[in-house]
Amino acid sequence: MQQRLRMRAATTAAAAALLLAMTTGLTQAQTQALAGLAVPGFGATHTAPRAAEHPSKSLRYKVLFSVTQGNDDTTKPNASLDKVARFMNLLAADGIRPVAGDVVAVMHGKATPIVMDDTPYRARNNGAANPNLEMIDQLKKAGVSVRVCSQALAAASIAPEAVDKRVEIDVAALTTLANLQLRGYALIPD
Repeated sequence: MQQRLRMRAATTAAAAALLLAMTTGLTQAQTQALAGLAVPGFGATHTAPRAAEHPSKSLRYKVLFSVTQGNDDTTKPNASLDKVARFMNLLAADGIRPVAGDVVAVMHGKATPIVMDDTPYRARNNGAANPNLEMIDQLKKAGVSVRVCSQALAAASIAPEAVDKRVEIDVAALTTLANLQLRGYALIPD
């Protein structure tokens, strides 16, 4: 019963925000912010009135995302990082805000360049701006710890100074993945 009431409230809030957006010309990010999403502008979600499983306020969400996939189109936000935003928005839709640092996204493999500051990113991508920086900023504001593997940086010839200041550099994704799982984090791979 309580779960149905939360779902109704989330659906009502989303509908009200959509109506407001339609009548006032708000952007998608502004509409999502009004709907109470944790990461406005990213991680689009949809209501599922008949869904059997929903986020639970009785759980502490300690979740680790292994982000390894790159995009073929480097002018668009990374789809794997967007999955982290979707997770945060799904929790927020049910009134759940994880403790800061309890959700971690570690970039390695082909996803490594997405953490670069704009100027070095542009130098590698024919002048195209890094489309991931706004999402990284929104994830950080939502309490997500955004990290990158230093081994992957070295393999991709990316200097630590080229990494955006909002991103933490870990010694290796291998140790981050092992350490956090041993501390009770649930792993969500690409």
